Order: sequence, then structure tokens, then C-alpha cells
Amino acid sequence: MMTDQSKLESLSFPQAIAATQSLMDQIHANELSEAEVQQAVSSILSTKNGGRGFFVSYLTSNLSLADNPSLGIIKGLDSAIELSSELLVKNLAMSYAMSISHNRHNDYESKKDSLKVYHRTSKLIHKINSDLIWQELQKLQSTLMGESKKYQSFLERWNYDAEQKQAIKKAIYTMINSKA
Repeated sequence: MMTDQSKLESLSFPQAIAATQSLMDQIHANELSEAEVQQAVSSILSTKNGGRGFFVSYLTSNLSLADNPSLGIIKGLDSAIELSSELLVKNLAMSYAMSISHNRHNDYESKKDSLKVYHRTSKLIHKINSDLIWQELQKLQSTLMGESKKYQSFLERWNYDAEQKQAIKKAIYTMINSKA
């Protein structure tokens, strides 16, 4: 296995990124069983920094395994569903909103990368298919519609404009209506 539990529990954000990259390299090389993958993901996601680092590394990876998450990845994310659900919802929103920003600046390569993150996030949401994720999506949608404050600080922190907020609403609507 990649490292022991005590080291993972105190991961900084950069360490979590590195641990996830190492995990993905091991998965790519077929060095781990699905149970070991699940345990590693669960361990990395034992803290908020770990979860943030995991998703940054996993969703932006150049490895194609992120396009087709294994059962170990899905079960590992599901085992930390409270953290996973919020981070998946935020990654869905951020990646779609950033694709709008990149398009405005004619940065089509970055737009493509943002849409890759969006599609990977969508796939994870569908594969995990947790009620908690769907509830978080609805909370973000309610915030965007002015009916809730749950995600207000998130939206303000990233300073999304009206077009980006509309795009996020559309992405959420698409996700909710494609729910299995």
C-alpha cells in the first residue's frame, strides 16, 4: 500500500495532491487491488485538505483512468460521502463556470481542460449516486435561485457573474434530470 494511515490523516493540501498522484500511478501500473484502492482513497479523504487535494489531482490528471473510475475509487469516495458530496458539487460548479471564463478569453485549451473536469465530476456523481450528493446539488441550485444561503460564500469567493451562475444552474439541472 502507498503509505500508512497516520501519515494520511495529517496530509497538507500539497501532500494530498502528491499522495493522489502516487495512488493513480500505482493504479495505472496495476499494483493495487480494488480493496487497497478503496482504502487509500478513503484515507486520503479523511480530512478536508486530503479531499481537496484528491479531487485536484484526480480530476485534472492526464491519466485516462480518471475518465473511467474503478470500483475502488467509487467505494472510497462513497466511504467519505459527507466530504465527497460537497467537493463534487463544488467541482462541478467551478469547472463549468471556468469553461465560460476561458471561452471569453479565447483560451480554448483551458476551456477543454475545464470541461474535462466537469465531465469527470459528472461521471463520479452518477457512479456514486448518493442521495447526499443529489441533496447538495439541490442546495446549490436553491442558493443560485436565492432560496438558500448554503453555498453563498462559495459563490461569492469565486465571484461568479450572472452568466456563470446561469451556466451552473444549467449544469445542475442537467445532472438532476439525468439521475439514474
